Order: sequence, then structure tokens, then C-alpha cells
Amino acid sequence: MNFQALIRTRYSVRAYKPDAVEEDKLTRILEAARIAPTAANRQAFRIIVLPTKGREAELHRIYGRDWFVQAPLVLAVCAVPSEAWVRKADGWNAAEVDATIAMAHIVLAAAEEGLGTCWIAAFDPGAARDVLGLPPDVIPAAFTPLGYPADTPAPKKRRPLTELVRRGRW
Repeated sequence: MNFQALIRTRYSVRAYKPDAVEEDKLTRILEAARIAPTAANRQAFRIIVLPTKGREAELHRIYGRDWFVQAPLVLAVCAVPSEAWVRKADGWNAAEVDATIAMAHIVLAAAEEGLGTCWIAAFDPGAARDVLGLPPDVIPAAFTPLGYPADTPAPKKRRPLTELVRRGRW
């Protein structure tokens, strides 16, 4: 599928089939995250692959929607600030941006593989830290279920370019 078709057909899936995700597809998706651009190529992120079967209750602590655990897998992308590039001028740390770029690659690669995802940022960070066993210096950045869609996409609603793009100045 060409890129323009891919970005127009990808959607946030909120119903999943229980079918397993093939290991070769998962590997290609994880590889897409690995090769994502990051500040100074530091790759200041980690991905945790969570099988959902038998872990539904604890995963619901992170995000309480039923469809979150319908897919056979949930992927957690975490930022590692201690490994990230830091802008000298103001101390800004690129770790969370690096993690979100990796997640963008994940959702697009999954769509290319015929799999569904739904980018989730509205999770409980305390529960995420506990369930994932994160060290204090690691930040849970985003989650997505990963599986075969059991729903159909609704029409996309997006703002027009004229509202989003400025040329030359604000």
C-alpha cells in the first residue's frame, strides 16, 4: 500500500477479534519503531509487549475500556529521559517526543499489516507504572491494543489545512 493510501485508511480501532497476531507481523511492527527517527538517534524509548489473556483486570487498571483488552496484545511505549538528547539552550528533553514518534511508526506499520491500533494517552500513569514495573526514571508515554479489527472505520473528521498551517509566521 502506498503511504497516502495507508494514512487515509488507518483509523482508531475500538473493537478487536481475539485472533493471534503472527510473530512475523509483530516483528515488522517493532522494527518500524526501532528505525523511527529520534533526536540525535538516541532511541530513548522502550516498547513493552503485553499479552492480554489472563491480564485483563490489571490492564483495565491502566485504561478501563473493555475494547482495550479485546486484542491479543497491548503495546506500551515508554520514554527514557536519561538516554535522550537534551537541548542545551533550555534543557528540553526529547525522550517523550522520541517515544511518540516510535508509536506513530507502530500504528502505521500495524495498519500496513492489516492490524488495528488505537493510540491511548488517557491512561492512569500510576497504574501503568505499577503494572509495567517501571523504574522511577522511565515515563509511560502511550499505549495501543494490537490485533485484528472487529469494527469498521467511521468517516474521519479533520480540520482543514487552512486552520492548521501558517506560512512564514504565526
